[in-house]
Amino acid sequence: MPEAAVPRVKKRIGFLSFGHWHPSPQSATRSGGEALVQSIELSVAAEELGIDGAFFRVHHFARQLASPFPLLAAIAARTSRIEIGTGVIDMRYENPLYTAEEAAAADLISAHAGGEGRLQLGVSRGSPEPALNGAHSFGFVPPEGEDDAALARAKTETFRRAIAGAGVAPANPKMTGTTGLLPIQPQSPGLADRIWWGSGTRATATWTAEQGMNLMSSTLLTEDTGVPFDELQAEQIELYRDAWAAAGWERTPRVSVSRSVIPLITDEDRRYFGGRLGQDTQDQVGFLDGGLARFGRSYIGEPDAIAADLAQDAAVAAADTVLLTVPNQLGVEYNTRLLAAIAEHVAPSIGWEPAR
Repeated sequence: MPEAAVPRVKKRIGFLSFGHWHPSPQSATRSGGEALVQSIELSVAAEELGIDGAFFRVHHFARQLASPFPLLAAIAARTSRIEIGTGVIDMRYENPLYTAEEAAAADLISAHAGGEGRLQLGVSRGSPEPALNGAHSFGFVPPEGEDDAALARAKTETFRRAIAGAGVAPANPKMTGTTGLLPIQPQSPGLADRIWWGSGTRATATWTAEQGMNLMSSTLLTEDTGVPFDELQAEQIELYRDAWAAAGWERTPRVSVSRSVIPLITDEDRRYFGGRLGQDTQDQVGFLDGGLARFGRSYIGEPDAIAADLAQDAAVAAADTVLLTVPNQLGVEYNTRLLAAIAEHVAPSIGWEPAR
């Protein structure tokens, strides 16, 4: 996409943690308990730095964070400003009505400082996983003739109707004196507008806009046209915004992209990541889920060089939110310093200012 065609918008930045833990001496996050507590501590530290968001991946049957709502509620109670969210919840595994109750409760807790809730929930069909048909083990099997993707979309539709206040269960007239449909409780105002779909293609981005959801795009796209990753992702965002306008939605949608950004400032940074210079700093093309996929580059190097490169990233320019992946197994102290370095030396180049 030509530079002149890329809209520059006010930026938010957040961190995105994959929530890994491993019981090895090299890991600073050796258990599920440590992964959860450290996630809370990093979110508190990020808010103090003026970072805008704390987001977490959700995976099942792996040493990673799996049940987001207890974590999000705990962060909500310890913070007062920072957005909290997921990137993404695999809807294949979810009971949509129970998820709606959990989400509303966490969102209401996040509003304790006043105003609307701060939950920003990314949902999707999910990604390749260690379990074979893992959602089936949870008791969720697609109806005959449908696949897991259709199941995830159907559940998302039910979930969104529930958080928007629609009646979803017949009332018991002996208890209520009515025969209408009952909504889930509690309800959290505004949450329905803060649902994002994790999209890996241009086609699903268009579908996301048609459904009225915000767009969440990660560091990979499950298609490849031969153009650099940032240009393909910027095209995805442009198609999304065109489809949003065509659908006639009244509110302005949110768009996020994820990036791996590691400024090399200290000897510790160079020890951990210096060896990746020239290795991960170019796009990669490979096969994922049986199809061709393009993986975006990492931004590793001197802060001024990263700032200059990131300022030329077409998708970063087009998005309103940039989620920075963090190496969470290096611990809270290291990741706090990493976020502080990005905030000071890199993020201003894309138009970001710290929130206060």
